[in-house]
Amino acid sequence: MSRVPAAFEPAGKAPRDGKKFALRFWSNTHSRGMEITYSLVEKMLHVAAPLFKAIGYERLEKPVAAVEATIKGALFDCRMCGQCILSSSGMSCPMNCPKNLRNGPCGGVRANGNCEVYAEMPCVWVKAWEGSKAMEHGNKIMNVQPPVDHRLKGRSSWLAVSRGAHE
Repeated sequence: MSRVPAAFEPAGKAPRDGKKFALRFWSNTHSRGMEITYSLVEKMLHVAAPLFKAIGYERLEKPVAAVEATIKGALFDCRMCGQCILSSSGMSCPMNCPKNLRNGPCGGVRANGNCEVYAEMPCVWVKAWEGSKAMEHGNKIMNVQPPVDHRLKGRSSWLAVSRGAHE
């Protein structure tokens, strides 16, 4: 029986094996440093907002989304949902969850902390909890997140942050 990919899972891309090195696991382990970096990037995006507005957000969407996908894809296995909550999820992208859960793990997390759906993959939310403990604002993991707006898939969350459309 062939496996049907989840909404934000790239077709043909197998889930990450927890035994193999992945930059996303490094980013999660070093979540405090990533939180500091994200805070600086966020400040720069706010400073650049007038320039982005003058150029035009729609005109910038494709090139900025491409750069964002490259950087966040490498660091977090980002799925470009357009509504990034890395700073609220221990620097672990919840869109890597095969069930696309944004508010915590399902009831099927295995005893070893791995995913119910893919036994070889660490549960995204177990990693998120571990990462959030190292972060200064790690308590944000307790905030309830709104459902994913699938219309924003592939759009830049960085541009949303710069124009104040992202919380």
